[in-house]
Amino acid sequence: MSFDTTNQNKSRQNLESFDEIWVFGYGSLIYKVDFPILEKRPASIRGWQRRFWQGSHDHRGTPEAPGRVVTLVEKEDAVCAGIAYRVSHDVFEHLDHREKNGYLRYEIDIDFDQNNDASNDASHKALNSITGLVYIGLESSEAFLGPASEPSIAAQIHQSIGPSGRNDEYVFRLAEGLRQLNEEDEHVFAIEKLLFELTGRSSNS
Repeated sequence: MSFDTTNQNKSRQNLESFDEIWVFGYGSLIYKVDFPILEKRPASIRGWQRRFWQGSHDHRGTPEAPGRVVTLVEKEDAVCAGIAYRVSHDVFEHLDHREKNGYLRYEIDIDFDQNNDASNDASHKALNSITGLVYIGLESSEAFLGPASEPSIAAQIHQSIGPSGRNDEYVFRLAEGLRQLNEEDEHVFAIEKLLFELTGRSSNS
């Protein structure tokens, strides 16, 4: 079973048309930066919320027993915080492969967090938003698992493991990354709490 979107993504945008390219990370891209970056900044996007509704058949699960990872779901007035990375064009050879399991690249307006920005560059302080790229697994994606109760999501995550490791470790690392951004995400933290109970792991471990 494969939901490989690599070739689709290569034809979705003309990357050369961007003077500079920013990629918005809201899931594992927050804590696992395995690609070269030119700059990173705390940022957010409007009208989207983070949900564990995307299947992971290749990283945190298997085709026979997929895990669950986050995608973005549209919601009016929602704000999703994350990190924006300024990257070079050639990075997408890697990113398209990494995000190939049902994720497609979309253009999106990225708002930079001026209050949580360590940059002393005045030109960057003046830059409030920019059009960038984000990977989203929409409901139309074959890898999309859809909504479920938080206990059901936690139970599936607790049982899942794939080539990149245990699915629950993904949740713990994402939750920690969000705390470092001073972000309160009720959905992620609720799943994390349930996993603490299932694993017998404490929040301090």
